[in-house]
Amino acid sequence: MHIHILGICGTFMAGVAAIAKAAGHRVTGADRGVYPPMSDQLAAMGIDVIEGYEADQLDLCPDVVVVGNVMTRGMPVIEKMLDSRLRYMSGPEWLAEEVLRKQRVVGVAGTHGKTTTTSLLAWIMEQAGFEPGFLIGGVPQDFGISARLGGGKVFIIEADEYDTAFFDKRAKFLHYRPEIQIINNLEFDHADIYADLEAIQWQFHQLIRSMPGNGLLITPVGDENIHAVIDQGCWTPIDTFSSERNSQADWVSTEENPGELCVSSSGGDRVCGTWQLTGAYNAENAIAAMLAARQLGVPVAVSMRAIKDFKGVKRRLELLGTFGGVNLYDDFAHHPTEIRRTIAGVRSITQTGRLLVVLEPRSNTMKAGVHRDTLAAALADADQVWVLRPADLGWDLARALNPMKTANICDDVHMIVSEVVQYAREGDKLIVMSNGGFENIHGALKSSLGRQSAG
Repeated sequence: MHIHILGICGTFMAGVAAIAKAAGHRVTGADRGVYPPMSDQLAAMGIDVIEGYEADQLDLCPDVVVVGNVMTRGMPVIEKMLDSRLRYMSGPEWLAEEVLRKQRVVGVAGTHGKTTTTSLLAWIMEQAGFEPGFLIGGVPQDFGISARLGGGKVFIIEADEYDTAFFDKRAKFLHYRPEIQIINNLEFDHADIYADLEAIQWQFHQLIRSMPGNGLLITPVGDENIHAVIDQGCWTPIDTFSSERNSQADWVSTEENPGELCVSSSGGDRVCGTWQLTGAYNAENAIAAMLAARQLGVPVAVSMRAIKDFKGVKRRLELLGTFGGVNLYDDFAHHPTEIRRTIAGVRSITQTGRLLVVLEPRSNTMKAGVHRDTLAAALADADQVWVLRPADLGWDLARALNPMKTANICDDVHMIVSEVVQYAREGDKLIVMSNGGFENIHGALKSSLGRQSAG
């Protein structure tokens, strides 16, 4: 079958392309702004990518057009596709029909931690010999790829609530029909798609309604937003987890010391081991993954041994190196909860030096001002903060950060780099937070901090 993918360079659609190619299909695609590394990755798989969305690309006569959610009515290729009565599907719909219906599906949903939890679970199942398929919204460093078809009967998918396509406004995850579903947490996000938290909760309730009675729902104890969803009706057993020692959860995971994770059950079982992650946030991600693996037949002790070697995910508190004596981290945090918990995790292992943060408020939800009243508190535990002020920000950043005496507002990346280099000193930890490329500020900081040290 010839599959033509529109919006192929997005993380999810590129994953669909890789899986389709591995399944033996001919795959082509199109996108705008095609450039490395994604263009190189697709080329390495033998996938031809067309620049732009002109109508004549459909002269390739594909058997099916897989439409990404970046596509809209009015685009020439979309109008041609509809006028020609070509067969078309969304990415989640194609994946569900061609791959997931044959697998035991584990979904990982929630506002925060999806990518790390999905990656942890894929690594656990790989180490346990299951050869899982997976599709992840990031690149696990242990695999070096974000998606694969797999060789077994388990498929693990990062199940986000973003809408599916221009012709299907349901959340993507409603297509996956999971047997096991993790919901890490639930807060308001995606203000460009959802009017309020209740609209997101409705989508999550539809997800729960589709789960089998012999499956498993895995949720944190005490998350009122998730409880409100479950209270609408749940027909699947639930395992609860927490990172708080005195919690009433079924399972509790705690970081006893830096580098040591312990997991305890309400029945008295306890397993400890070493790991390379840190913080309560990741302790919750880890126990959620372990509980899903346990449901699939992998004992918690086996999962703990696998986690010991887990290297993490690119752009999830990824240590880029030490430059001029400063440890530079790249992190995808873009929501106040993620920002706060990432800072807390690094603070917990910071024995010497200061904790510095550079933030780009880039997401649609952030730009809309949804988080303006909670941003200062999220950043408060850093020793010094630099925040880029985007030209299209729809609210007063200076006013929002006024309670902070450590916040510096900058109008361009060059200003941030200059100020950081002047302020930073050997032993500091510097975290760059953005869900985008941030104008390659990471490269500029590497070279400038290195030069400052050499000078």
